[in-house]
Amino acid sequence: MTLTKITPQEAKRLVDQGAALIDIRGAGEHAREHIPGARNRPLGQELKLDASTPVVFHCRSGQRTTANAAQLAQAADCEAYILEGGLDAWKRAGFPVAVDRSQPIDVMRQVQIMAGSLVVLGVVLGFLLRPEFFLLSAFIGGGLIFAGLSGWCGMAKLLDVMPWNRRAA
Repeated sequence: MTLTKITPQEAKRLVDQGAALIDIRGAGEHAREHIPGARNRPLGQELKLDASTPVVFHCRSGQRTTANAAQLAQAADCEAYILEGGLDAWKRAGFPVAVDRSQPIDVMRQVQIMAGSLVVLGVVLGFLLRPEFFLLSAFIGGGLIFAGLSGWCGMAKLLDVMPWNRRAA
């Protein structure tokens, strides 16, 4: 079974008729910004869906739902769709979105900010103070390569347990 991609307008019509809207993003992402009424079921969590009710899956941009369509189709024993373009397309269509800016930004964005800052710091300190500071940039670059190859990011794990990220959990 494959999932059909539908426009935000089609998704809204289905949701207004009683379809379940399932947000497959992480809890932190959902807490910061989500479609009102969407249920948060991050990838990897068990999905218990009413077989008589259609379901519309979404993420932020549509890439995660598309990449995991086979897994989502298997979990859905009902009529199921993917919101093409995800939350971003929903917003572009002018439909309502609940936003809570007091929630922390997504951990992967925090990793990007932290890694980029440390690389720039290493370069600046390497030029201004001592060349050994270039090793900081090399270390961060190596960590990013490792994270990309292995799927495990130590910086993300560390940031995940920081006090400002505990609110979303």
